[in-house]
Amino acid sequence: MKLCITGGGTGGHLMIAQALVEAAVAEGCEVIFIGSINGQDKKYFESNSSFSHVYFLQTTGVVNQKGLGKVKALFKVFLAFLKSRKILKQHKIQATYSVGGFSAAPASFATLSKFLPLFIHEQNAVVGRLNALLKPCAKRFIHAYDDNSPIKGYPVKEEFFKSARVRDELKTIIFLGGSHGAKAINDLALSVAHKLQKKGIKIIHQAGINDFERVKKEYENLGVEVELYSFTKELDKLIAQSDLAVSRAGASTLWELTSNGLPALFIPYPYAAGDHQFFNAKFIVDNNLGWCEREDEKLRSKMISILKEPLKQKSKALLEYSHKDVAKKMIKDVQKVLNA
Repeated sequence: MKLCITGGGTGGHLMIAQALVEAAVAEGCEVIFIGSINGQDKKYFESNSSFSHVYFLQTTGVVNQKGLGKVKALFKVFLAFLKSRKILKQHKIQATYSVGGFSAAPASFATLSKFLPLFIHEQNAVVGRLNALLKPCAKRFIHAYDDNSPIKGYPVKEEFFKSARVRDELKTIIFLGGSHGAKAINDLALSVAHKLQKKGIKIIHQAGINDFERVKKEYENLGVEVELYSFTKELDKLIAQSDLAVSRAGASTLWELTSNGLPALFIPYPYAAGDHQFFNAKFIVDNNLGWCEREDEKLRSKMISILKEPLKQKSKALLEYSHKDVAKKMIKDVQKVLNA
């Protein structure tokens, strides 16, 4: 099978693309990638990827543009659409999998224009505008938050399943401030640091590159011991060591924590498009799998109340809710459709 994977812009979309290409190559497929020169696409896949060929086209987001900027963005998408048609023909692509994001538009429309099957994975609880537009034309629409999705779950790296365990006791807490640094999460960690130390709870904290020095100095002033990182590629190992997480509610992180059985207090990024991080976290709360709190003055009291709650029931429920081999199932599904 010759497959095109398209989409990206942010790490969440690109991690799904990574999971899909690994699963497809394991099945003996030839896979190409079509993304954008903007966003994080090149950072992820320009080198050291499993794709046979990668293409980064000149595109930008359309929804966030105004006036003439929107017209220019649409023209770039049109030019990239024409290039995508040529690329699909050149590689004799049989199907395309879109992982969403603005960079998915050209290759997705090119796929439909060539009457090839289009498959879509939506990563967030709130369906993105492009995916909502393309959904009626897709062969499959995979959505972890939808009970009617033909494939359940979310593509997550195997490492999170391998180290999964039920949390019985709160010995270690991890604060995930993100790669750049979520100030609300960092400030929350600092505000409860003394209390955690008195309780004998170890603190692991990824503070982010932009806020690392400030956070480091504050911990030193407090005299609190902490395992502090600005950024780390060993996040799966740190998550495996932890018994409770405090995190943003981006889809990839949310499902990694779920797959590992790690209960979490989610603090949604307040400016996420369509408030999708809140709705991602709401899905977890509605299923009694974790907690969610907005960025406000209630954060510290919510955090302290969670320290008193038992973890075992939620941890077990998370493991029961997670699904292994989702990327493999998605690729098998494409093969099934093409062979029908």
